[in-house]
Amino acid sequence: MIPIEVVGVRVEMPSNQPIVLLKESNGSRFLPIWVGAVEATAIAFSQQGVQPPRPLTHDLMKDLLIQLHASLTAVHLTELRDGVFYAELHLRTKESELIVSARPSDAIALALRMQSGIFATEALMDEVGIEITDQDTSQANDEVERFREFLDQINPEDFVG
Repeated sequence: MIPIEVVGVRVEMPSNQPIVLLKESNGSRFLPIWVGAVEATAIAFSQQGVQPPRPLTHDLMKDLLIQLHASLTAVHLTELRDGVFYAELHLRTKESELIVSARPSDAIALALRMQSGIFATEALMDEVGIEITDQDTSQANDEVERFREFLDQINPEDFVG
């Protein structure tokens, strides 16, 4: 497994589709995963330390794990099948270790909240990992900044249901 870190959330132009951009911790490959707007916001909120007045879904998941004395030991991004990314939550309780299938966006949002490691399989990185030059990284950072500006206009209460 390859340790990866969340670089940030960006918006792909011209489709305005949010992407979470991940990078090998000890390498130069990046892994872009298209996500929904709500999940992109949840990931960005976690990275920025935004605390909504009521728990969002991923905050609720974190609270449940804590109350159940379970820990999220790792998130594994495992494969791309038919254009869909797959992930696993690796959980531990006193009694057992569990692996639960999850959408990568949910798994990443939860991992950030639980401060758990995120890993990708070598096969996944070989299949879809992309080398990004310094110039490309600068453009990605510009897009992340534009998305952050968009998030500044969103009020956490907008997500309270």
